[in-house]
Amino acid sequence: MRVVVQRVRRASVSIDGKLHSSIEKGLVIFLGIKSGDEEANARYLAEKCAALRIFEDEQQKMNLSVIDTGGSVLVVSQFTLYGDAQRGNRPSFVEAAPPSIAEPLYESFVKHVRRVLGAERIATGVFRAMMDVELVNDGPVTIILESKQ
Repeated sequence: MRVVVQRVRRASVSIDGKLHSSIEKGLVIFLGIKSGDEEANARYLAEKCAALRIFEDEQQKMNLSVIDTGGSVLVVSQFTLYGDAQRGNRPSFVEAAPPSIAEPLYESFVKHVRRVLGAERIATGVFRAMMDVELVNDGPVTIILESKQ
């Protein structure tokens, strides 16, 4: 399982031109699920993302997590995080889990983030939907994390 975590001032997801969800200050988490991932991967990364200390404290040091700041999280599924373009120019997505496996793990990841932060602080995209994601990156701060197999 792989995530790209971005610290944001605000972010939103629109589908077919209609606002689906939005957050203010917090994190956008793009989540890619790989064949072979399981529930433990979802739990580990959800807890890691929530505890990730990438917000500044009073001394402008990155010592605070989204838990500490009271920020929100927007979780967006993104199978393209497992795109491999090592050969040729067209990415291969063979490492990405098929939707029948990926969707329950996406839901599990969201469930674990909600457990840690509270449901009211979590927004999501729609699994397998074509989404317009808008965000204002804060910093910019972008971190890539992977779960261990």
